[in-house]
Amino acid sequence: MVKKVVACEHSIYAFDKNNKPVERVQPGESITIETYDCFTNQITSEQYDLAATLDWDKINPATGPIFVEDAQPGDILKVTIDELNIGQEGIMVTGNGIGVLGDQIDAFDIKVCPVEDDQLIFNDSVKIPLNKMIGVIGVAPEGDPVNCGIPGAHGGNLDTKLITEGATLYFPVFQEGALFATGDFHAAMGDGEIGGSGMETPGDVTVTFDVIKGKEIKHPLLQNEHGLSMIATAETLDEAAKTAVKEMITLLQPHTDLSLAHMTMLMGAVGQTEVSQIVNPQCTARFTVPQQILDAYHIDLFK
Repeated sequence: MVKKVVACEHSIYAFDKNNKPVERVQPGESITIETYDCFTNQITSEQYDLAATLDWDKINPATGPIFVEDAQPGDILKVTIDELNIGQEGIMVTGNGIGVLGDQIDAFDIKVCPVEDDQLIFNDSVKIPLNKMIGVIGVAPEGDPVNCGIPGAHGGNLDTKLITEGATLYFPVFQEGALFATGDFHAAMGDGEIGGSGMETPGDVTVTFDVIKGKEIKHPLLQNEHGLSMIATAETLDEAAKTAVKEMITLLQPHTDLSLAHMTMLMGAVGQTEVSQIVNPQCTARFTVPQQILDAYHIDLFK
């Protein structure tokens, strides 16, 4: 069978139910998706004149959308990240109005960091280990189009460093075919993405899709070898974090013999409330439950 590949030229800048699919796949099928970096590869050097030259309408492109057969509203789209490859350098940008310190920085600044021996060369003193991850990933939303720079229940610009090779994500399906797209890869990014960008890079990802019937989630869910993470987005970080906690407890409690009070105490002892990003138009947080707890109660949510 010929391997399906979607080129980065098939990009969207908003998740939208009206976007025309560029490829169709069956449940259980894998596909490789190529991506631009978050600047649509416009920045070519540290001397690039960001203020005068950058087309700000071409930020955070996502390759797609991909129509997954048999995915219907109310289903869950399962996306397993099989392999994630990045480019030969990472580009970071910050400046006035960008990130947490944007009110204290007067001008745009660009940092280009080459990749050598699985490290990013920040300067002569600092080498940063690669932490390859995907910033933008999701499906078409229920209602109006959502710019690829904005996160939400559909996914989008989640900027969550756990979204990497080996992870499996679950998205609520709002539209027929789900209309999946992804982009905005990072060679490294810390929790919070406090400067407004990660180490931005082009790349390609191979994913495998499946469709889960008869189950429901309201927010993206991530599973890896370490456990399960509920990812929630809201106007404030407090609200996002509390939503992630509440949705996780609501999801897991029926699979246990615990009262709500005891479930809350267990989650308070072992669960981790974590920041994904605090610099997008909305904030994203996650609540992570270790695999040990899932194993103790034999929880396998989608089998």
